[in-house]
Amino acid sequence: MAANMYRVGDYVFFENSSSNPYLIRRIEELNKTASGNVEAKVVCFYRRRDISHSLIQLADKHAKDLEEEKEEEKESPLEAELTDKQKHQLRHRELFLSRQYESLPATHIRGKCSVALLNETEAVLSYLDKEDTFFYSLVYDPTQKTLLADKGEIRVGPRFQADVPDMLQEGESDEWDQSKLEEKLWDPDCPLSSKQIDQFLVVARAVGTFARALDCSSSVRQPSLHTSAAAASRDITLFHAMDTLHRHGYDLSSALSVLVPSGGPVLCRDEMEEWSASEAAMFEEALEKYGKDFNDIRQDFLPWKSLTSIIEYYYMWKTTDRYVQQKRLKAAEAESKLKQVYIPTYNKPNPNQISVTNGKMATVNGAGPGAYHAAGGGRACESCYSMQSAQWYSWGPPNMQCRLCVSCWMYWKKYGGLKMPSRAEAPEEKTPPSPVPNEPRSRGHGPRQSSHMVPVRNSGSPKSSTKTKQAFLLQATRLTKLARHMCRDVIRLRRAARRPFVPINCGAIKAECKSSFNS
Repeated sequence: MAANMYRVGDYVFFENSSSNPYLIRRIEELNKTASGNVEAKVVCFYRRRDISHSLIQLADKHAKDLEEEKEEEKESPLEAELTDKQKHQLRHRELFLSRQYESLPATHIRGKCSVALLNETEAVLSYLDKEDTFFYSLVYDPTQKTLLADKGEIRVGPRFQADVPDMLQEGESDEWDQSKLEEKLWDPDCPLSSKQIDQFLVVARAVGTFARALDCSSSVRQPSLHTSAAAASRDITLFHAMDTLHRHGYDLSSALSVLVPSGGPVLCRDEMEEWSASEAAMFEEALEKYGKDFNDIRQDFLPWKSLTSIIEYYYMWKTTDRYVQQKRLKAAEAESKLKQVYIPTYNKPNPNQISVTNGKMATVNGAGPGAYHAAGGGRACESCYSMQSAQWYSWGPPNMQCRLCVSCWMYWKKYGGLKMPSRAEAPEEKTPPSPVPNEPRSRGHGPRQSSHMVPVRNSGSPKSSTKTKQAFLLQATRLTKLARHMCRDVIRLRRAARRPFVPINCGAIKAECKSSFNS
């Protein structure tokens, strides 16, 4: 029951296609539509297979730099080096956070998972030891097609520590840099009493209110006396008054004359008054989208404002009635939203599932009891090379006739790739795995097919990025090259190359080669 209960903040698998891997999302809201269905507003995470090759290279460089820094900072012996298989499977666990939101039907949820920010102090193999566990360290912008480091990086290590100066030796003098010393702005032991200071501050507020009444732009923004008086009572006016007192040696008569010079009363305005109504609305919209990410707010919404101005405005805005009203409105909206939703376990058959012949147990190419004989010609699993499985699933392009066993199919759906077993784990008579582990391989039915031609993905083709189908080249083995020159009468190599699934009569080739050598 608890496993099928999904709440706000959960990381979940979503299925948008029966043949593609699951989407990984974080639930932000659960809303009930007018038709009675539940929709989930989610944050999108992307896999390596979802972003461009150039960004993948950037992510690999970032990971390499982190690993080098980690190795430099280690005081303990180095960890065991990762095998090729572990490195391959770790790539399936890496995600990229995005700021993109989307709404998906809650009925498409297929289970829970765990996503964490990459912990630089934790062994990376810990992510492989846990089921349905993923990590991320970079933020992907699908609009700008960029990768940036997440701002939540854990700053651990010597490079984040303060540099402590060496202790002075006995008799050694410490020469201070006067430019780095702080400036005194107020003397708590000044000759004025608290009552006199308060009276001066009241005069400063009154001057500020009068100055706003004389200023045309201020009278438009604060048309009422109450708002002008409230603006004149903010910190900017008090800071100016106290600075004036300090600069004039706490002489009240001298300080009062500065508040109202010959040109008119001094008007001090802070960010709340400097910003227009449209700028304030844009700030609130940006804050709703990015949160307190002030750099992004400035870059995308308010580039003409300085970062200091935006931060100062934010903390002043939090003291306004508008902020309180918005907070109450959000609280009311949160009360009306769903806190959790129950989604039954999805048990409908997958369209990619290969039907079982007569529903009976049978052997597959002599694999022994316990294996179903299903459509697909009795081919082994494309990932683990197993010949036995309770159920098979078609995988890859239809013309390739590839299939996966149950465990590898679930791995593909959850992690977006194949396990890629090591060469020692694969049976010797099977065709070696494809150079691109995530792509289907092309194999024939004959036992000697591997001596014919090995299919290799042509990733360097200039048109491969625009084609909808995968492009392959056929790389000839040594036996094929030799047969091309010596056995022209026995086999036509051009015709055989166009039909890679048809076995070649290797016996006739060997006999022809033997007779050629003897002659």
